[in-house]
Amino acid sequence: MLPHSRGEAESIAEAFHACSLGFRDLKRDALDDDARRWFDKITEMMDTTGVQDSTGRGAWAVKAESFTTDQKIELSRGVDELAHWFDRRFWEGS
Repeated sequence: MLPHSRGEAESIAEAFHACSLGFRDLKRDALDDDARRWFDKITEMMDTTGVQDSTGRGAWAVKAESFTTDQKIELSRGVDELAHWFDRRFWEGS
């Protein structure tokens, strides 16, 4: 998901958008413990409660600008692990 021509925050905001589309009809109880943990972490990181977007760039981009390097790594790892989990489920036919 990184890098983006307008910076990491924009790349993260786009990843949040893609996740929100993928999560829209996802039933959390259909996930196993690992996938649920990644889903919960990503959802938590996407939460923009209290984020003020005075620039009009979008709350996700504003929030992403505040992420530490460790948070960016944690998000990237969570998205990657959850994507692999879905890939395995698809190919295994489960």
